[in-house]
Amino acid sequence: MNKYRQYKFKFYLNARHAIYIKGKLGEIHPHTWEIALYMIKARDGFVRFDRLEKKIEEVIEPYQDKFINEIEPFDVTNPTLENCCHYFKGKISEILTEEGWILLSMEMSETPARSYVLSITDESESERERSIEMLVDSILEDIKSE
Repeated sequence: MNKYRQYKFKFYLNARHAIYIKGKLGEIHPHTWEIALYMIKARDGFVRFDRLEKKIEEVIEPYQDKFINEIEPFDVTNPTLENCCHYFKGKISEILTEEGWILLSMEMSETPARSYVLSITDESESERERSIEMLVDSILEDIKSE
């Protein structure tokens, strides 16, 4: 039996943005961004999905139905698909770590045909080692409790 469980969560962000191209601000346009999270959790009984989903939705909420160029950090950072994905991955990863999860990858789509993907393999060596250590510790703890 697996010592961990793998899950996929999806969240949606409805917002408008405009991208700077060659120093010039483009047209303001809307998106329904889909954020897909691929995560693992050590097998440790009942998982409180509602609690985790609420915390992640709190990260996204300030941007919901807004012009994100006016909200930090996108008031100074070009809100490209890639920059948005990196920003939200950082915020969401903090929550997941606190809750005992490991983010394997995150996919952010601004259209059904266009996505940007970040994964644990994209992280620095020290970040990857911390994630792996956390997973191993969780698995070992689970083994001890059997």
